[in-house]
Amino acid sequence: MSPTPPLFSLPEARTRFTKSTREALNNKNIKPLLSTFSQVPGSENEKKCTLDQAFRGVLEEEIINHSSCENVLAIISLAIGGVTEGICTASTPFVLLGDVLDCLPLDQCDTIFTFVEKNVATWKSNTFYSAGKNYLLRMCNDLLRRLSKSQNTVFCGRIQLFLARLFPLSEKSGLNLQSQFNLENVTVFNTNEQESTLGQKHTEDREEGMDVEEGEMGDEEAPTTCSIPIDYNLYRKFWSLQDYFRNPVQCYEKISWKTFLKYSEEVLAVFKSYKLDDTQASRKKMEELKTGGEHVYFAKFLTSEKLMDLQLSDSNFRRHILLQYLILFQYLKGQVQDHKHSLVLCLQTTPMMQKVLLSENPPDGERFSKMVEHILNTEENWNSWKNEGCPSFVKERTSDTKPTRIIRKRTAPEDFLGKGPSKKILMGNEELTRLWNLCPDNMEACKSETREYMPTLEEFFEEAIEQADPENMVENEYKAVNNSNYGWRALRLLARRSPHFFQPTNQQFKSLPEYLENMVIKLAKELPPPSEEIKTGEDEDEEDNDALLKEHESPDVRRDKPVTGEQIEVFANKLGEQWKILAPYLEMKDSEIRQIECDSEDMKMRAKQLLVAWQDQEGVHATPENLINALNKSGLSDLAESLTNDNETNS
Repeated sequence: MSPTPPLFSLPEARTRFTKSTREALNNKNIKPLLSTFSQVPGSENEKKCTLDQAFRGVLEEEIINHSSCENVLAIISLAIGGVTEGICTASTPFVLLGDVLDCLPLDQCDTIFTFVEKNVATWKSNTFYSAGKNYLLRMCNDLLRRLSKSQNTVFCGRIQLFLARLFPLSEKSGLNLQSQFNLENVTVFNTNEQESTLGQKHTEDREEGMDVEEGEMGDEEAPTTCSIPIDYNLYRKFWSLQDYFRNPVQCYEKISWKTFLKYSEEVLAVFKSYKLDDTQASRKKMEELKTGGEHVYFAKFLTSEKLMDLQLSDSNFRRHILLQYLILFQYLKGQVQDHKHSLVLCLQTTPMMQKVLLSENPPDGERFSKMVEHILNTEENWNSWKNEGCPSFVKERTSDTKPTRIIRKRTAPEDFLGKGPSKKILMGNEELTRLWNLCPDNMEACKSETREYMPTLEEFFEEAIEQADPENMVENEYKAVNNSNYGWRALRLLARRSPHFFQPTNQQFKSLPEYLENMVIKLAKELPPPSEEIKTGEDEDEEDNDALLKEHESPDVRRDKPVTGEQIEVFANKLGEQWKILAPYLEMKDSEIRQIECDSEDMKMRAKQLLVAWQDQEGVHATPENLINALNKSGLSDLAESLTNDNETNS
């Protein structure tokens, strides 16, 4: 018979696990727990539950012995490692955290919660999230109930930020889906006018009969005189507004809405009439920074009558009130569709006054106002998301199964090739079909004379041959062969049409213009000279008549003729650097002037480009007279007089 396996014993297993936990805590290593877990007899669930109890027992002893937070956190770290190794349940670290935060004072809870914040990535992993999210939420809510919103403001904010990082954006557990208000937040103030002390001179000490918390007001801040006239009516109306901020639904009642408007007009009139001094506020802020004093924030207002003057003179207090107005109006604007037109009209105009007052409130009122406006706009987006049912921000991945594609039958050639006597080929587009069917045979279309774009040697080199003739006396810098663009096209044309291009030669040319000059001379000898027209007697008579007309032509008539290329060339040399002064008076745009500057760095060339552009723009109106008028308007009278003399000389 086979030996019976040892049975699971809870006391023995718990003792061994407790001993191993102590050993692992001292060594800062989980290996003793892994070894004991493999040696203890029993099922997986039995051993996991026993180890969970051992963890809680060791933690309890550490808390009773007032051990340091490091030992406590080390036990929780061992529990996290145990979950990763699969030797304890996934909820164990969260149960231990809950025990620790319930037993320790708040100052040590701060250290423990820092550990919780640092391990937010661990809590969000698949192993821990589903098992621990409810534990963490309950733990944070218990902590918030223990903390004071006025004294532990930073700690409360850290808890809220942790929850925001832990849960996804679409999590509804932290949302106010019903748009309920905290109606328990009641502001208590003096409602008995007979007991009011406003308007009376106080001889007693200001702290007598006042409930002032530490840090709210100091002896140095007490004003010697009352800067804002305050009576009981203003005091009562001011604090009565808090009830509307607490429960905005009242504004939908006719009487309550009129009361709210009346009270608001008086309070805002006080804010508008008695503006705070930016210099004083800045000085106070600098003094606080120098002394190193921390800003003290209180979540609840103090409603003592004696504090009213100080509160209205405080820029932060005014900001609180104006911000409450903007939040209230944002809520009313979102729910205003089913209510009366007067409410709609008021909500369109009143919030603008609050924004103006908020921007005028020192210090940095404009910056603070823009920040508030940005926050409220963001809040509107969240409200829209909530009203749409809080849809998830995570897009679902589409299924791997791809939709079956509809297999199209391949078009047969006879469906798109030409049909009928015309054999018109359809290209799928009206314009493409027209272009394709201009010529049925593609090769014939390519050989068409209309597609011959290459010029003949006579046409292309006619200008260069004329310039090469010494009788024409053309300077080298103005010859076409010196133009690089012309030279590149000339080489391509010679390669296609001239036999001289491929003939070997012993001559060595240093530059392309020199080679082209030699080729032009050869071509001039081979090409036939241009045919001279035979002048008849009638033509000679017409030329004589034209010459007589030109002699008797008045100077004014000559001025009305467009300028010639020769006149532009001569005048451009005189204009030179002053071309930019003349350009606006020739109605040249800034973009055209910049283009001229980019095209050339030579001032004479820029002047020539300006005059040529003006000639192209004006056409027949590009006359010397118009150019002279433009010169006089631009203040270039000397050049205008010179151009006038040149015209008279040429005539």
